[in-house]
Amino acid sequence: MISFTATEKQFIRDHLTADVQTLLLRARPARLDVKKLAAQITARQKARYKLATWYANDDLIFPPALSVEQASSEAAAHYKALLVGGALLLDLTGGMGVDARAFADRVTQVLYAEQQPELAQLAAHNLPLLGATNVTVQTGDGLAMAGQLSEPADWLYLDPHRRNGQGGKVVRLDQCEPDVSRPDILKNLLTKTRNILLKTSPLIDIEAAIRQLSGQGYGVESVHVVAVLGEVKEVLFVISHAQTDVPGITLKAINVLPDSTTAFSFVRSDERTADVAFGNPQTYLYEPNAAVLKAGAFRSVAERFGLIKLAPNTHLYTSNELVKDFPGRAFVVEQALRPDRKAVQMRLPDLQANLTVRNFPQTVADLRKKLALREGGDAYLFAATLLNGDKRLILCRKVAA
Repeated sequence: MISFTATEKQFIRDHLTADVQTLLLRARPARLDVKKLAAQITARQKARYKLATWYANDDLIFPPALSVEQASSEAAAHYKALLVGGALLLDLTGGMGVDARAFADRVTQVLYAEQQPELAQLAAHNLPLLGATNVTVQTGDGLAMAGQLSEPADWLYLDPHRRNGQGGKVVRLDQCEPDVSRPDILKNLLTKTRNILLKTSPLIDIEAAIRQLSGQGYGVESVHVVAVLGEVKEVLFVISHAQTDVPGITLKAINVLPDSTTAFSFVRSDERTADVAFGNPQTYLYEPNAAVLKAGAFRSVAERFGLIKLAPNTHLYTSNELVKDFPGRAFVVEQALRPDRKAVQMRLPDLQANLTVRNFPQTVADLRKKLALREGGDAYLFAATLLNGDKRLILCRKVAA
């Protein structure tokens, strides 16, 4: 495993915010392998906001930047850790160790398994320095290690490899390694644990995955859509021996913010039967956050907050009285405009606004070009289809904090 002298560590600290390509072109200080140090700087730069605790620790040794990109964010890992507990958790796909570090705060003992020796060595070095002294790092096939457990673990955590042979990203369960859509693999794993926590792509088809992960003697207990700062990062499936009726599965939409976390939970059957009214924009307009939309809470969120939905396939909501604690953004409606440049310019002479498209025949890029619209400012335009089929631009301003 690579190591760093005090001089090398100081060089990394001194150049943490430097342009790495420029750094490589400069005259190289004597006795310093700048290429090796530049790789550490690049990896740390990618971790600055995603892994703030790791970034701040000078004693850690980072893997290649790609591993940092593939790792969970600290915020997402901390949420995952809230779902587990007990005496033993086996992390079958350890990677950089971010999830294992979070699990260590919730579980008595964490067994970390990783097939790449370099990543496992770095995890063995880094995790104790981060306070995770109850993590045992092993190199090898996590599935094989699970098979060797003498007693069932409380949890197995699995983040299947989501890249194909050409290095491209894949989404479907049957494209990942291991393929947990295969009943034999899932059944075998469940003989070694009471619960499985499965991390999947933020682009996964949730309905299809639920069908694939439900079988005789096991099934999906809950689904967690985790967004950080409004961007969906991962979709988690809790799988157990209990056969939850598929319509009764709970879905949770989580949005982790710097100082708080918003959560919206609903049951799949309730979403289908939710009583929703439809109508045109009123005084206030609401846009659900990305986690709520990914979870598919299109009707439930309207019923829960007493809102009117603009149209069955237009996932924007409205009310005459301001609703607080909505899981998303709230706006004051100024006017519904025709989607043409003249109508917009009469209200926005500088043709500057933030544009969002919801159930509209044009993309943001095409519509922005058509309207000659500049990005930014305090005006917001929502291009949407109303209940009667009319296409409108709803001009709004954000509700004052």
